[in-house]
Amino acid sequence: MMQTAFGGPEAVSAQDVPVPTIGPDEVLIEVAACAVNRMDLLQLAGPALLPGFSLPHVAGMDVAGTVVEAGERVTGLTPGARVVVDPTYGCGDEHCVFCAAGDFGYCPSVQVLGGNRPGGFAQYVAVHAAQCHPVPDEVALTTAAALPSSWSTAYHALFGVGGLVAGETILVQAAASAVSLAAIQLAMDAGARVIAVTSSEAKIDAVRALGVEHCVPLGADPVSYVQELTGGRGAEIVLDHVGPATWPVSMSTLGIRGRLVFMGQTSGDQVTFGLPGAYHRELALLGSGAYTPDDFRRALTAFWSGKLTAPIAAQLPLAELPAAFDRLTDRTTIGKVLVTP
Repeated sequence: MMQTAFGGPEAVSAQDVPVPTIGPDEVLIEVAACAVNRMDLLQLAGPALLPGFSLPHVAGMDVAGTVVEAGERVTGLTPGARVVVDPTYGCGDEHCVFCAAGDFGYCPSVQVLGGNRPGGFAQYVAVHAAQCHPVPDEVALTTAAALPSSWSTAYHALFGVGGLVAGETILVQAAASAVSLAAIQLAMDAGARVIAVTSSEAKIDAVRALGVEHCVPLGADPVSYVQELTGGRGAEIVLDHVGPATWPVSMSTLGIRGRLVFMGQTSGDQVTFGLPGAYHRELALLGSGAYTPDDFRRALTAFWSGKLTAPIAAQLPLAELPAAFDRLTDRTTIGKVLVTP
């Protein structure tokens, strides 16, 4: 599916294009499924968010599929291998300080599958072999496609930035979003106590189905709920990717020396708060940005254990990509929206 202009779903259409050619360090993947992400919608609307983006463009960041061809320098991947793809890759320059540190997402020449290079809303996609991770036989490729962006982002926020440890209490805002569903399960798997805040009974049911015991009832005051549950101590961590709409509650539910990990702005990009209430309680405000390749591997390892699940809200044919975009913007959606060629 090719994006030929900035706008709405009408700017995307099915087109016949040649099968991608691969370089010596790349593999060609036959796409089994690709998840829809908010980045796809933002770059569809315009302007471009990533350097190097150009039209026409094939979006689609979260890809799982089967290797059908490998470049001459590729080892360890042969045709038939089932893989899921880390969409973020650095410039490959050995002198790049960001790539050397594993901070591919901060490389000035970062390459993002479906972001500034052709992605997975297609039958075939070419990727660097280093971006491919094997999918266990017992895991469906459609399930694997639901993992890359949300699970690696959640892992990085919880552990790389937030420093979550067993026994801590974490409050998760917008708990039924894909990244929050991942974070909830990773946090519980690490031995933390999760408090979920969400916006409907259906979402509360979905969160409880994952084993979450503590969901703030609709209409209840989250601050009072957390205070009562923690004996007045407050939460050690709050995970917030909503922004201004939830920021006051997120700040108020934290205990002394609490950490607010923020990683998005779906309700806006400006917040205000009183400084005394933050520094007197010694709060840490921690922005969580680009995940690392190690975060990606660790998130996959946790999921491959078989104890976690990746809810899928909808699975549509690739030809119905515009409808998949609409499903992503529907605030009743729980989990990932996938398209399959």
